[in-house]
Amino acid sequence: MPRYAFKVEYDGTPFAGWQAQADRPSVQGAIEAALARLDPGFAAGARIAAAGRTDAGVHATGQVAHADLVRDWDPFRLAEALNWHLKPQPVAILTAARVDDDFHARFSATERRYLFRLLARRAPATHDRGLVWQVQNPLDLGAMRQGAAHLVGAHDFTTFRSSICQAKSPLKTLDEITIDEIPVPQGREYRFSLRARSFLHNQVRSIVGTLERVGAGSWPPERVAEALAARDRAACGPVCPPQGLYLTGVSYPADPFAGP
Repeated sequence: MPRYAFKVEYDGTPFAGWQAQADRPSVQGAIEAALARLDPGFAAGARIAAAGRTDAGVHATGQVAHADLVRDWDPFRLAEALNWHLKPQPVAILTAARVDDDFHARFSATERRYLFRLLARRAPATHDRGLVWQVQNPLDLGAMRQGAAHLVGAHDFTTFRSSICQAKSPLKTLDEITIDEIPVPQGREYRFSLRARSFLHNQVRSIVGTLERVGAGSWPPERVAEALAARDRAACGPVCPPQGLYLTGVSYPADPFAGP
């Protein structure tokens, strides 16, 4: 059976997350329903696998998934057909590629990249409603960068993992975290970019929620290091809401979408 990789973009607002659920809409369920219109294997209940199981309300601009199909498709025509059957849901197959049988969207990945968008302004978000986390007051960019610096590298991230996280170990290496400030009408947008091989459940949202407290002046930057060293979920700052979070990219030893 030929295996195909997909680069997927979606607005997570109407979904209960990536993972298929029996009684709630999911991104995985939407794509599998579209595949069932095209492939007898999926009509019989075959499943797709993804690089990251994003939570309810989380978005993606560069999610990667793979599927084994009965029929041999031209990748371009497959993407076009899937997008047709995905309408009107806010899910798009950006590109598709034929890949080797040993390619796995999750287990072959060497890096995942996330972006978190935080809007600071008093006027409500309109065009970006549901796509950013909004606070009312400007934040101290320098202080947040100081706090973030304590998190880069290999650490025990117990403080910054969900209590229901299923990862076997809290040990992770955060390769990079950058924070940029962008002027927007009557406010500022802060963009947190994080890069690692893999992340714990709620790790990014826990980090951003904690750094927002630093930016607001409620925490000194060094308290981030103290929270990390505590290895205690109770030492974490608030977990920020999901709507500002985006899975922006996944890397592999060889880019499956690079072409011949």
